[in-house]
Amino acid sequence: MNKKQKNLLIRIIVATAFFIPLYLISEGIVKVKLPHYALLLLFLIPYLTVGHDIIRKALLGIKNRQMFDEHFLMTVATAGAIVLGEYGEGVAVMLLYQVGELFQSYAVGKSRKNIADLMDIRPDYANLEQENGDTETVDPDDVETGSIIVVNPGEKVPIDGIVIEGDSVLNTSALTGESKPVEISEGGRILSGSINMTGVLRIRTTAEFEESTASKILDLVENASSKKSKSENFISKFARVYTPAVCYAALAIALVPPLFLIASGSPGPASAIFGDWIFRACTFLVISCPCAVVISIPLSFFAGIGAASKEGVLVKGSNYLETLSNVRVVAFDKTGTITKGTFNVTAVHHSPVDEKTLLEYAALVESHSSHPISQSLRAAYGKEPDKSRVSDVQEISGEGVIATVDGKSVAVGNDKMMERAGAEAIECHHTGTIIHIAVDGEYYGHIVISDELKPTAKQAMKELSRAGVRKTVMLTGDSEKVAANVAEEVGVTEHRAELLPADKVTAVEDLLKSCTGNEKLAFVGDGINDAPVLSRADIGIAMGALGSDAAIEAADIVLMDDDPLKISKAIKISRKCLGIVKQNIIFSLGVKAVCLVLAALGIANMWIAVIADVGVMILAVLNAMRCMFTKDL
Repeated sequence: MNKKQKNLLIRIIVATAFFIPLYLISEGIVKVKLPHYALLLLFLIPYLTVGHDIIRKALLGIKNRQMFDEHFLMTVATAGAIVLGEYGEGVAVMLLYQVGELFQSYAVGKSRKNIADLMDIRPDYANLEQENGDTETVDPDDVETGSIIVVNPGEKVPIDGIVIEGDSVLNTSALTGESKPVEISEGGRILSGSINMTGVLRIRTTAEFEESTASKILDLVENASSKKSKSENFISKFARVYTPAVCYAALAIALVPPLFLIASGSPGPASAIFGDWIFRACTFLVISCPCAVVISIPLSFFAGIGAASKEGVLVKGSNYLETLSNVRVVAFDKTGTITKGTFNVTAVHHSPVDEKTLLEYAALVESHSSHPISQSLRAAYGKEPDKSRVSDVQEISGEGVIATVDGKSVAVGNDKMMERAGAEAIECHHTGTIIHIAVDGEYYGHIVISDELKPTAKQAMKELSRAGVRKTVMLTGDSEKVAANVAEEVGVTEHRAELLPADKVTAVEDLLKSCTGNEKLAFVGDGINDAPVLSRADIGIAMGALGSDAAIEAADIVLMDDDPLKISKAIKISRKCLGIVKQNIIFSLGVKAVCLVLAALGIANMWIAVIADVGVMILAVLNAMRCMFTKDL
C-alpha cells in the first residue's frame, strides 16, 4: 500500500470503531440514553472522518459547475439521510463507499506496478568515453549516435548500440518479461533498458536516446491511456447523461409526489409526507451512483494492459486490447517473425575435402563482404579469416565472388558462377540458399545456408488455434519452395510466396474481406517493409527487440522478446478482460435498475441502497482485478 491508501485505511478503521457502538446505541441494542443532538454530533465524527474528502470534492464540483458526479450524489444522499434522522444509514453508506474506493485504489496500484516495472528502465545517466579514454557522466539525451559509452556492472544500458568490447550477462526482464539472463559479447546488439549484471561493456551507440528502445517503450506506456476502447467511451458518454438524469429524477421524487398528495388532501402532516419522499429520493440517489460501472470498466482495461506488459507485450491502448479480443485471422511475415531472421550454415554436401577446409575457402573469399550470407559463412568458419591470404577479389553482381587464396583461384557463388569458373555444379535438394564452391576450376561441393525457425514458432500456431484463431497465413517475399517448406514445418493454415511489400498489402486486404461479422485480422511483422501492412491490418503486431523502428511505430502491439507464442497469450488476456467488462456492465446496471424501481416505490431502504451501490462497486472492482492474473491462461 502507498501512503494515500494507508491513510484511507486508517480513516476507515477509526470511523468503523466509532460507528459500530453508536449504531448499536441508536438501534437500542445497547441500552444507553443519549439525546438526539448528542447522537447526531457523535455520528458526525465517523462521517466526517471517513468522508471529508468526498464532501470537499463535491463542493469543488459545485464551485466549478461540474457537480454531477459520484461525489455529489454520495454527499447529497448521505447528508440527506442524516438530516432526516437516519444517522446510521448515512454514515454506513459513506463508510462502505470509501471501502470500495480503497479496493479500487489498491487494484489500480497493482496494475500500475506491472507498468511501473517498465518505467524503471529509464536510465538516469550515460558514461560517455572521451577522446583521451576517460569517461564523463552525462545526460543520455546529450549522447550522439556513434559515440562510445561504458556500462559498468549493475548499471542500466542507456542507449541502443553494438558491443565493441567486453562480455557480460544482461537482465532484460523489464523489456521482455523473461527472467532468464541473456549473454552478450563483442559484436552483439544491445538494447537500452537492459541491466548489465557482470562485465564492463564498451558500446558504440546506434541511436540517440529519444530513438532508443527504452524511450519508445516509455512513450507507448504513457500514451496508452489516451486511446480508449468503445466500452470506455460508451461508459463516459453514459455517465455524462445518466448522472444529471438521476439527480433530476431524485429531485422529482422528493417534490412531485408529496405536493400531489398534499394537494389531494392526503392525511398526515406535510413534514412527514415530505420526509418520507425525501428519504426515498436519498435512497434513489445512493442506488443510482454509477461508481461500479465508471470505476470498474477503465480499471479492467488498465489491469489488462498491465497484465500484458508483465508478459512482455506492450499494448498501445485499451481500444487495441478490445479489438484483439475479436481476432480470428492472423497473418505473419516470415523472416524475423516465424524464423530467426539470421542465416546459418546448416549443411555441406559433395565436397572432396573436409567440411572445415571448405568453410575456410568460403570464409576467406567472402572476408571483404558485409552481406548477411558472407557473415554466416565467416561465423560457421569460427574465427576471423586471415585477409592477407586473399588477393584479386572480384565481386560479380548476381553470381558471387572470385578471389585468389594461397595462389589458388577460388569461386564462391551460384550456378552461374560455377559456369564462369568452368565447374559443373551439383543440384541440391535441401531448402535454403545454396553456395557452390570451385577451386582452380574443380567443383568442391556446396554449402546450404538456411534461416532457422524460432523455437516457439510451431507451438505458437497450435496455441493460436486453441485460442480460437481459425486461420493463420504466412506472407513472404521468399521463393515458393522455401515458403512451402517453412509453412509445412511450422503448421500455418496457408501461405503466399514471392510477394513485394505492395503485394502483402493486397494480400491482407483480401484476407480482411474473408473476415465475417465482428472478426478482426492481425498482422505480425518486423521489417521496415512491413510498416504499410501493419497499418492496414485491424491490429498490427511488431517484433520489438529486433523489429525496425518503422514497424514498431506503425504497430498497435509490440512483442518485446520477439516470441510469437506471446500472441496467443495477448489474445487470451484481451478476451478475459472483455468478458469481465461485459460481466460488470450487465451485473451493475441490472442490479441498479431493479433497486431504483424499488426505491422509487418506497420498498428499498438505505441498506438495500448500500448493497446496490457500494456492494456492487466492491464486487465489480474485485472482478476487474481478475484481469491482472494470467497464470490460468
